Amino acid sequence: MTAPMVRCRQVRKSFGRLEVLRGIDLVIERGQVVCVVGPSGSGKSTLLRCLNHLEEPQAGRIHVDGELIGYEERGGRLRPLPDARLRRQRESIGMVFQRFHLFPHRTALQNVMEGLVAVKGVRVADARKRAGELLDRVGLADRAHHYPAQLSGGQQQRVAIARSLAMSPKLMLFDEPTSALDPELVGEVLEVMKDLAASGMTMIVVTHEMGFAREVGDHLVFMDDGLIIEEGPPREVLAAPAHERTRAFLSKVL
Repeated sequence: MTAPMVRCRQVRKSFGRLEVLRGIDLVIERGQVVCVVGPSGSGKSTLLRCLNHLEEPQAGRIHVDGELIGYEERGGRLRPLPDARLRRQRESIGMVFQRFHLFPHRTALQNVMEGLVAVKGVRVADARKRAGELLDRVGLADRAHHYPAQLSGGQQQRVAIARSLAMSPKLMLFDEPTSALDPELVGEVLEVMKDLAASGMTMIVVTHEMGFAREVGDHLVFMDDGLIIEEGPPREVLAAPAHERTRAFLSKVL
């Protein structure tokens, strides 16, 4: 049997006395698009950041593609991975944030090339070719030589997606990728994500876009107060949630 792409077991994370994740168990199969929804402060973004070890859980284990993230096990005890090995793990997990975090002094093409050259050691000519292909994939071939200030928010987010794809990730994490966009720009980013989902990429998407979750998602996870309250096929959960807390939340956003 092939291991799932993601397996979380009793993942806990606190900031001081505030327990943000209170024992998360989650299994995500290869090629699935999982949409995570819930109120602000429910732990959604923290869970994503734990998946690529941008946040270090206090307890529990996270495996991605069968590999323990952030630690190695010796004699039954977990020890933090050396920085070099942790960086290699992160390279295989792409992440797209609410804000675009592009280098303002580099063009769209140069932003996408950066990781290929600086991290993977790809030759500049090869990196330029690959970056051009990825910008074409997200519909921005004609904006390759524009700087971020010359691009709309939706275009900048598409550059950020292309930059993540340049690292050839096995898993893509999206942390409310359209929440910082003007409403008329949301659709262009969602179209790129739909294309990515159709290609078979495993994706975890924290989102308030319930239409996207219903149309594209394979699995929906509702979180509240650091716990997974309910999960299942998106159409079923959205149409007939079983838990009262899920019903209350969806009544305000649908």
